Amino acid sequence: MFFDLKSFGEMSALFMDNEVWDYSRLFDVSEKIAGTMPPRSLVFLLCRNTPASIAAYVGFINHGIVPVMIDAVLDEDLLAALIAAYRPTYAWIPAERMASFQSGHEVLWHDEYVLLDLEEKSPFPLHDDLALLMTTSGSTGSPKLVRQSYDNLRANTESIVNYLEIHEDERGITNLPLHYVYGLSILNTHLAAGASVVVTEKTLFDRAFWQIVREQEVTSLAGVPYTYAMLKRLRFFRMELPTLRTMTQAGGKLDPELHREFAAFAQTHGKHFVVMYGAAEATARMGYLPPQYALEKIGAMGIAIPGGRFELIDEEGEEISAADTVGELVYYGANVTLGYAMSGADLARGDERGGRYETGDLARRDVDGYYTVVGRKRRFLKLFGKRTNLQEVEHILRQHFGEIEVACAGIDDHLYIFVTQEHLASEVVPFLSAKLGLHHSVFTAQCIASIPKNASGKTIYRELEQYYDV
Repeated sequence: MFFDLKSFGEMSALFMDNEVWDYSRLFDVSEKIAGTMPPRSLVFLLCRNTPASIAAYVGFINHGIVPVMIDAVLDEDLLAALIAAYRPTYAWIPAERMASFQSGHEVLWHDEYVLLDLEEKSPFPLHDDLALLMTTSGSTGSPKLVRQSYDNLRANTESIVNYLEIHEDERGITNLPLHYVYGLSILNTHLAAGASVVVTEKTLFDRAFWQIVREQEVTSLAGVPYTYAMLKRLRFFRMELPTLRTMTQAGGKLDPELHREFAAFAQTHGKHFVVMYGAAEATARMGYLPPQYALEKIGAMGIAIPGGRFELIDEEGEEISAADTVGELVYYGANVTLGYAMSGADLARGDERGGRYETGDLARRDVDGYYTVVGRKRRFLKLFGKRTNLQEVEHILRQHFGEIEVACAGIDDHLYIFVTQEHLASEVVPFLSAKLGLHHSVFTAQCIASIPKNASGKTIYRELEQYYDV
């Protein structure tokens, strides 16, 4: 079994509002759920930060059942497209989403979750190494999934436990979603180390969240750049959080000034602030900045995790050895995933990467060997920590509004939508906000005379930067 829950027995695993599950209880519930379906079944797990969701995930991984980790509030049409592409045999879902599945019968209920047998006869074979599938692009509903293996999970979990020094006395909290690799990695690492996790669906903006942090003696807090921007607004630096000793950040590059402020706060108050770098394609983490360098290396994401290695390559594919020279960042490690899937037929495929991942990020390495990401080679943004494919957002807009002239661009945590029809400028923001499940403040829509294009008709995205209100 991947999670050796029995060895931690009566130690506390999950803390909820009114109860605590020890590892034996988590084991029993996970066995009950997973025991209702055969190994190598494909199951859609609509994730919430609840014990029922966590126990199912643990049981699936331990029993060779392959979950597809999906946001429980994913848009109806986008979920339907995923179901059509992958034809799962089972679905473990909050009861309120039962209408999203047209066929199937109830097998098991636990708390607010129900297991549906979708009466699919395993139409697609699953590769023996395939452990789980993660979405790649936030909430755009892309059929592209990342195929993660058991070895990927094991390697990345062990590495993170190592460099963050996670021991049995650590206590994390589920302020990040489980369908997001960063949030899932917190669960994986804490359960692997015999530590505990406070399970809540409350957010940073709820006063009760901070009461839980204090009462349950949370020792670590994780966040994406948006999290840290909000923490500053919430006057985090004035809070009394005596048990908190580690703050980690990933999900995009943190603003250098925020990096400086949180690193200084951590140093002054005897805490650790750890900037990290990762991707679903590398299971979770690839790089981290050791906390003792948090103030010295402002803006850097650090060095490769234990067991991993970085290199920079130039446009000809040659390795760059000189310091402070920008190139594409390439990562090597046992946590590099098997590859992508675009449909159920791809689930039989094995390792297509051989432990090498071209990140698409542009970076430079300083004379001390520390890496700083300076830009992107491909068209992705991180919106509130969710990696969002701008090409897919354009496709969603054209599907809804027709073959409109549209271009999407922007910076992390802010997406600009450019259209050439005046009425669309007021319509696209509420549409995308609802469709992608993101707050309207992340979007700005502008009407411009024409979308800039080159001679071959391709959009010149860099010319749109003049319209950014930054």
